Amino acid sequence: MSTEEASVLLDEASLAALKIAFTYMPKAIEVTRYEYGERYQTVLDHIEAVREVLLINGVDPEEVYGDVNPDQTPNSTY
Repeated sequence: MSTEEASVLLDEASLAALKIAFTYMPKAIEVTRYEYGERYQTVLDHIEAVREVLLINGVDPEEVYGDVNPDQTPNSTY
């Protein structure tokens, strides 16, 4: 993804859709050559591209699941 592509801010509906899609993506730590074969690096690149767009749009990728599924997210106590 080029810098020009990554610098575009998404509208609210597009950002919501990206957040939903991100919750279904595997976590980077789950992506292995055994599981994904020769495509594992491509899958990792896709995950990183989505994370970058979320960050550019002011969304913490680590908080997306809780934002999309608040009723299924345990309360943190830190």
